[in-house]
Amino acid sequence: MNNRDSFQSRWGFILACIGSAVGMGNIWMFPTRVSLYGGGSFLIPYILFVILIGFTGVITEMSFGRATRSGPIDAFGIACEKKEHRKLGETFGLIPVFGSLAMAIGYTVVMGWILKYAIGTLTGSTLAYTDVEEYGAAFGSMASAFGNNLWQVAALVLCMLILMLGVGGGIERAGKIMMPLFFLLFVILAVYVAFQPGAIDGYRYIFRIDPKAFSDPTTWIFALGQAFFSLSVAGNGTLIYGSYLSDKENIPESASKVALFDTLAAILAALVIIPAMATTGARLNQGGPGLLFIFLPHLIRTMPGGRLIAIIFFAAVLLAGMTSLINLYEAPIATVQEQFHLSRVPACAVIGIIGTIVSLLIQGIVSDWMDVLSIYICPLGAGLAGIMFFWVCGKTYVEKEVNKGREKTFTSLFFPICKYLYIPICFFVLILGIALGGIG
Repeated sequence: MNNRDSFQSRWGFILACIGSAVGMGNIWMFPTRVSLYGGGSFLIPYILFVILIGFTGVITEMSFGRATRSGPIDAFGIACEKKEHRKLGETFGLIPVFGSLAMAIGYTVVMGWILKYAIGTLTGSTLAYTDVEEYGAAFGSMASAFGNNLWQVAALVLCMLILMLGVGGGIERAGKIMMPLFFLLFVILAVYVAFQPGAIDGYRYIFRIDPKAFSDPTTWIFALGQAFFSLSVAGNGTLIYGSYLSDKENIPESASKVALFDTLAAILAALVIIPAMATTGARLNQGGPGLLFIFLPHLIRTMPGGRLIAIIFFAAVLLAGMTSLINLYEAPIATVQEQFHLSRVPACAVIGIIGTIVSLLIQGIVSDWMDVLSIYICPLGAGLAGIMFFWVCGKTYVEKEVNKGREKTFTSLFFPICKYLYIPICFFVLILGIALGGIG
């Protein structure tokens, strides 16, 4: 496309990528897995896998996007064009684009829940119930078919308004505001929780080392899944953000910052949620939406200053979720622009209409919808992007693109590690997800 939009600054790009990575997995899944799989014994393999995926997958997708200046369909097509199979490449490129749109649609439902609860902290409705059963019944009603139409549409409209402003004026500006504010709010929560009676038991629980956990394959499997999905390698979002990046930017350096801050966000969430649970003597064994919309609101209402804590907490969750939603919708929007030669606003309108209709229809089945995508489509998209970049484009092409913007040549180990380790890991994640019913 001519006059392609772009990020205006390095930190604008980095914050947008951090925003795409920081999401519900950091908040409602990571603390639970730390709790269930040995505390520090889970953190150690998790950090190792974050380093591995950040070093390989994140750099891969950023570099591939920047090299082709396009979304997955054209990027895969350009890769295969050298082998005179452009149409085949474009066909494979549909998979991550479809995955991104479908994931965005499912995430829209979740964002509707979050927006309702965030506004409810201001009106008082979020903390209006007296026991877990009442919170469960309220969430069940909201999460049923057509149970939250207004807030869901409002969340999607807010997302599309940001996207209509473009990459620099919308995505970048939103990231520069939302991500620092997210971290600030969670730091405030972490400090508050630290002064609550019993919080020390939560810290012991987080950082305990259980040698038996290291010998348990599930610790390593779910640490891999947490790192893989948290860093958003799926052949779409990171790739499309990379396509807006200047050749002057140092991608390996940017990728390291994304991995670092995504990990900090996850650890911050654990430092808030697990000690908060410990103040009541509870142990965290419930993850997913139930943690966020049932157990935590019930806990927060019993804490001193509970309403203010709820406002801060759900505002932070809303910021994290919105930056992820923006990233998920960007790949299909860019694809509509590229394939149908539409300008930004009409492309957003087209995707926004599709997102509205389908997200309203799947409200009652969103959990199964997201499970299918995370098990099958995301790791497949990541693996295909890796195959296109390393196996189809080749070593010379890869090393040239990764080293753009660098003063020193990046390690020569990058190519073989990605080609022979990272790509098999993508398909290993796919196989494990099918076998275990999901590891993300």
